[in-house]
Amino acid sequence: MKKATQQHTKEHNRFLVLKTIIDHETISRAQIARQTSLTRTTVSEIVSALLEEGLVREIGIGESKGGKSPIILSLAEDSRYLIGLDLSHSEFRGALVNLHGTICADVLIPVEERLGEEALSLVYKILDQLLASGMGPIVGIGVGTPGLVNSSEGVVINAVNLDWKDLPLGELLQTRYGLPVYVLNDSHAAAMGEYSYGKEVKSDENLVVINARHGIGAGIVIDGGLFLGDGGGAGEIGHVVVVREGGLPCRCGNYGCLETVASAQALVKQVKMLVEHAGVISIPGEINLSGIQKAFEAGDPQIRHMVLETGRYLGIAIASLVGLLNIQRIVISGDMTSFGEPWLQTVEETFHRHTLSRLANSTRITLGQLGRDSVVLGASAVLANNYSLLFLGQS
Repeated sequence: MKKATQQHTKEHNRFLVLKTIIDHETISRAQIARQTSLTRTTVSEIVSALLEEGLVREIGIGESKGGKSPIILSLAEDSRYLIGLDLSHSEFRGALVNLHGTICADVLIPVEERLGEEALSLVYKILDQLLASGMGPIVGIGVGTPGLVNSSEGVVINAVNLDWKDLPLGELLQTRYGLPVYVLNDSHAAAMGEYSYGKEVKSDENLVVINARHGIGAGIVIDGGLFLGDGGGAGEIGHVVVVREGGLPCRCGNYGCLETVASAQALVKQVKMLVEHAGVISIPGEINLSGIQKAFEAGDPQIRHMVLETGRYLGIAIASLVGLLNIQRIVISGDMTSFGEPWLQTVEETFHRHTLSRLANSTRITLGQLGRDSVVLGASAVLANNYSLLFLGQS
């Protein structure tokens, strides 16, 4: 291990001070010194540099406790912007996000079965519009995409829904726009979104976020960072076989995967099959998730059974995750959370039946707080946590 140079120490201290300011709505130089164990002189020098960069602002005078009244500092949240992309829905979405995680502008474009190069052209179209908004400076692009992703190289190894295979998305975007780019799986992005901006999640908690949407995946946050696994595929629970006999075919090529019985896509397919065979159902018009939700809330017994069955399968999957990782904070995000507390209760009850009581009793399962914003916020948060990008001319 190499000895830390003076420059490394200086950068470490600068990031430490900036993180301390970001973590507090308001704070004084003296409070920063106490919390970081840095000298007041060092803190003052770093804060002066942050003020020059425009990343921090002085917002007023604090209450004196016997000496000189302290000057209160705050993050200048609109001093930098990041772009977050969510490519996991039937419409692509891009958003400009400030340093406090506020979405300041967004663009949505329906995918409409456009795959391969056509899907990539939609990504360019969204970015072109966001970069033309006039808001800035923009310091990076984060992309949450479905499929297996090599985040270290920015390559989408396989995204079946988009017909992308070994696509060097990070390199393509960085070459086209001249900005740092980070590409990650959409479930990993959702996990970072909930960890960074979910108000109920504590910064010292480990976390698993189950992303139950068109497909199903999980993002795992340990010690504040994403756990990606050796090949980047950690959390691919949607393609674990849970129906051993008579399972439905999955887009991955197997039969009986979790995704075929617990995702929004699977539920819509099952309801359509019910209508084809039985012909009696209380969903007017096109059968989609919104219509199923209305029938569920109206108490349709067949619909309620089918919806709660997805929760039972998800509860089994969570039991396996907790048994393996013993992470005590589980958050479920995505379209399936629209079925609310009755669905969540089924997930919890099944989870308790399928794992050790000692583990189950110490585990908390909740619904995500960010809704449709979790992926764009998480994709941008990965970049926001790389403080070196925030210093203009040094990225």
